Amino acid sequence: MGLLSQGSPLSWEETKRHADHVRRHGILQFLHIYHAVKDRHKDVLKWGDEVEYMLVSFDHENKKVRLVLSGEKVLETLQEKGERTNPNHPTLWRPEYGSYMIEGTPGQPYGGTMSEFNTVEANMRKRRKEATSILEENQALCTITSFPSTLTRNIRHRRGEKVVINVPIFKDKNTPSPFIETFPEDDEASRASKPDHIYMDAMGFGMGNCCLQVTFQACSISEARYLYDQLATICPIVMALSAASPFYRGYVSDIDCRWGVISASVDDRTREERGLEPLKNNNYRISKSRYDSIDSYLSKCGEKYNDIDLTIDKEIYEQLLQEGIDHLLAQHVAHLFIRDPLTLFEEKIHLDDANESDHFENIQSTNWQTMRFKPPPPNSDIGWRVEFRPMEVQLTDFENSAYVVFVVLLTRVILSYKLDFLIPLSKVDENMKVAQKRDAVLQGMFYFRKDICKGGNAVVDGCGKAQNSTELAAEEYTLMSIDTIINGKEGVFPGLIPILNSYLENMEVDVDTRCSILNYLKLIKKRASGELMTVARWMREFIANHPDYKQDSVITDEMNYSLILKCNQIANELCECPELLGSAFRKVKYSGSKTDSSN
Repeated sequence: MGLLSQGSPLSWEETKRHADHVRRHGILQFLHIYHAVKDRHKDVLKWGDEVEYMLVSFDHENKKVRLVLSGEKVLETLQEKGERTNPNHPTLWRPEYGSYMIEGTPGQPYGGTMSEFNTVEANMRKRRKEATSILEENQALCTITSFPSTLTRNIRHRRGEKVVINVPIFKDKNTPSPFIETFPEDDEASRASKPDHIYMDAMGFGMGNCCLQVTFQACSISEARYLYDQLATICPIVMALSAASPFYRGYVSDIDCRWGVISASVDDRTREERGLEPLKNNNYRISKSRYDSIDSYLSKCGEKYNDIDLTIDKEIYEQLLQEGIDHLLAQHVAHLFIRDPLTLFEEKIHLDDANESDHFENIQSTNWQTMRFKPPPPNSDIGWRVEFRPMEVQLTDFENSAYVVFVVLLTRVILSYKLDFLIPLSKVDENMKVAQKRDAVLQGMFYFRKDICKGGNAVVDGCGKAQNSTELAAEEYTLMSIDTIINGKEGVFPGLIPILNSYLENMEVDVDTRCSILNYLKLIKKRASGELMTVARWMREFIANHPDYKQDSVITDEMNYSLILKCNQIANELCECPELLGSAFRKVKYSGSKTDSSN
């Protein structure tokens, strides 16, 4: 999530008073870091994953499942038993947005050798086992993106009104048409809710969802900028492939991914900033929520594809240029800094800008975009990093490992083969909208570059032979299905998995690691072709076939209980699910599951 500090949080009014101070010192902190490490080179591509978990409790007698608000207590125990006792402990645990959520990462980043791909799943299993071991009877640790029937203040206060989230309802045989919810006690909800939509009005409906993220350390700032751009075009594709959140507030929706829900849930733009009223108290019209797709490419190769309006803080932009920052990076940072800080701690107002970065991180980490470009922390030996953020978390450690390994392998191939996936950013935005739709993985068509080996990226730092006219740029991409993008189609596109396989054939990989990687890639391949279901499709089928389901798009408590219980059994390998995982899934019972409904 964002920067999570300990201390005394200020009210929104107090935070707002210090907003200019935070921005001013945030930029100074960025400049200190930039000048200190702009020439830093790292030899090894390090990387790590972050998995977000939900804590749930099963009431087997009444067939109900509820979220457990004990994240803080569980986290304290995990940290006490782990990193505080042993700094080299193989897992790390951190707080997340909801008090029913925790985040787990490997204790140390993975390194550059191929054999490390074989340790990812074992580490994820260890995390699941560690956390499960300290839960109470009938509690479970689940990796589900959105809890089907879930029901922060500063977002609402800055915006001046409730957030509004309207998600299209899935129209089943008996769903009322039009589907209209009534809110007799809430005039604001009655006005804001749309017909045929599921209405939600709080930050928790979005930020209370879980995801899977990967962070990479590049060897230099230019390589990080290159990876940031190339992976930005991949975000919608992997999001659709990982789709896992079709249910909201007890209803079946017509979307499969959480992205737009979170985007609306933390949209703190005022009516003026959203263009609904003339600018009077605010400085800018802002076209997107602070949780959305990226707004500009960072590499020189990407510059000609920056075709969407970019709102920037002009003073900050000029300051950065004067300090020797190039135009592309300066506009990126000046765009992040049009936002206000959302939280501020009394103890963290006055900082040493040369040695601390909390004010920079305050703004940077509450711009929740599909990709994040991450400067090193001050006084550390960490390199320049990028974070890949669009993935939905999967039910099992096998699936989560598969998606992580796929993305990390893709970065290796992008760097080794100097691949070029760049298309105009406006087309990436269109892809993001398509990716969230129901069954986008099978039915969606996505803009994708036709010739990814063309030489528009001949060197990471330069532009090779990239053509400059917009007309020619339009010829560089076309609409493709995810099956074509992932698996290839003769005469159209080689396919990402065939390219990864070709790369693997040229690498020295031990048999065991090669076997694991092939199983992971097989999962991605079959999800792309439709041979295996996404988690979202599997959940839809489960509810559709539930004996209590009345084909009215409503998920009852008992249906929710059955679904989450089944998800937990699959995650702990207590039952098979070939339609979701295929036959390659290794069935080794490793769990200390405490939720058996037979007791």
